[in-house]
Formats: sequence, structure tokens, C-alpha cells
Amino acid sequence: MFKVIRRAWRYLVFALSGRLDELSDPRVQIEQAIEEAKERHRRLSRQAAAVIGNERELEMRLARSVEETERLQANARQALLLAERSRAAGDERKALSYEDSARAFASRLVAAESAQQESRLAHERAAQASAQARAAVETNAMALQKKIAERMRLLSQLDQAKVQEELNRAMSDLSGLTPAGETPTMDEVRDKIEKRYARALGEAELTSGSVEARMIEVERAAVDAEGAARLEAIRESLNADRKPEVEK
Repeated sequence: MFKVIRRAWRYLVFALSGRLDELSDPRVQIEQAIEEAKERHRRLSRQAAAVIGNERELEMRLARSVEETERLQANARQALLLAERSRAAGDERKALSYEDSARAFASRLVAAESAQQESRLAHERAAQASAQARAAVETNAMALQKKIAERMRLLSQLDQAKVQEELNRAMSDLSGLTPAGETPTMDEVRDKIEKRYARALGEAELTSGSVEARMIEVERAAVDAEGAARLEAIRESLNADRKPEVEK
């Protein structure tokens, strides 16, 4: 039973994630990916800064350790010189005191040199880590720049895709491939106009073949004949008027 529930849950998550991918705006997804890459670069830069800061701190500590060993070595040397001078002056007790001081400085010098060696090793390890951190930041910066350039290309391609989709829909509307909706297609309008034109031609053909149409034609022919006869009479009258003038 538990396996069935888990399988159903995985199927539901997969189905919802696929549906979410279909509904998501690619432009928003691109910006989300770029922002995530920028945040990852910021985290890496902060970590690299901490590693480099640790290197700098160890470097300062090593410098202090070197100064301390040099100071202790100089003090031990100075104590031995003072002991020799005191012994040469015949003051053995003072000479022994200086020698004790020299031994104390020498003991401290040994401890300081040991600490200096440890600081040197720690600084070398920190320097390697710092170099790796710098290289990682530089590599990630180059990858981020590539992502930003890819974003510009993808956004341009997305705009071109939208324009092409609009053009495809427009061409589909013009060709009548889209299903009829509230707005009729060009093919539907053309069919309606041709149907009305054909009906009008049919009605005209029926009207021209009827008795009333023949009667109108006969009446029109009679009127035309009468007009022609009237025009001939007017012409003959004009000719008759011209003859007396010619005889004179």
C-alpha cells in the first residue's frame, strides 16, 4: 500500500511539474536561472574572500613570528657577548648571569622557531587554498558571463519565436485552416459572397425569361421604332426647308 501511495505521489509531482513547465513563461525562467547563477557566484566570492583573508592573517602571523625569532636570536647573541665581556673583566658571577639569560633566550628561540615553522606550513596551505579559490571565482565568473550572453541570445530567439508564431497564426487565419469561431475566416466570407452573387444571377435569369420581361421588351421596341420614325420625319422636314433656299 505504501509503495502504491509513493508511486502515485511521484506521478502527481511529475505531472504537476510538467504542467508547470508548460505554463511558465520562458523569459521568467531565464531570469530566474541567471539570478540563481549570480547568487551562486556571490556565495563563491564570499567563501573565496574568507579563504584569502585567512591567508593574509597567517601571513601577518608568520611575519610576527619571524620578527620574534630574530629578536630572540639577537638577545641571545647580545647576552653571550655581555657574558664574555664580564668574564674578561674578571666578573665571573655577572658572566654566569648573562649566560643564564642567553640560555633562556635560546630556549624561547627554539619554541619561536617551532611556531614559525608551523605558521609557515599553515601559510603555504592557505596560499594554495587561496589560489584555488581565486581560480574558482575566475572560472565561475567566466561561466556567469557565458550565461548572460546566452540569456541575450535566448531572449532574442524567444522574441523571434513569438513573431513567427503570430505570423503562423495570421497565415493560418488567411488560409482558412483555423476552426470557425466568433470571427469568420476569409474563406467563409468568400463563400457567403459567392452564394449571394450566384443567387442574384439566378433570379436575374428567371426574371429575363418571364412574360412580363418579354412584354417590356416589346414595348421598348415599339417606343424605339416610333422614335426612329419621328426622327426621320424631322430630318425630312429639315430637307424640305432647305430646298426653297437652294432654288433662289
